[in-house]
Amino acid sequence: MADPKFLRLAYSDPKFADCFAIRREVFVAEQNVPLEEEQDEHDATALHLLALLDGKPAATARVLLKEGNTAKITRVAVVKQARGTGLGAALMREAEAASGAEHFILDAQSHALSFYTRLGYRAVGDEFLEAGIPHRHMVKSAGDQRRIS
Repeated sequence: MADPKFLRLAYSDPKFADCFAIRREVFVAEQNVPLEEEQDEHDATALHLLALLDGKPAATARVLLKEGNTAKITRVAVVKQARGTGLGAALMREAEAASGAEHFILDAQSHALSFYTRLGYRAVGDEFLEAGIPHRHMVKSAGDQRRIS
């Protein structure tokens, strides 16, 4: 994989459109998430990350700052052509660093649990449905062992 370039964007940045285009491709087109559920009120206040490979939008994530020095990482999406390249792990490291937080939470699609586990996250609680897709809550603290290969 070529070295990705990461942009940290606000909702008002014109490049946010690239983030949303990736989310629409991955979540709406591939996974059949309703468009009205994909874009929500949190977009306006979140930090958005855009990963570029060879200058082209390839992945995105959204970071919401919570109380207790906690960041919730959401809307993690990698275009099909860039999956399996390590870009998703690099994006998660960038999201954690960009947040400045010490504790991280996310709601992982159940099929992606092993990906997040390799990044040091652990599943908590029971499986639940979000947009008709099985998910699990996951947590991590900055001091947790990271097992990224």
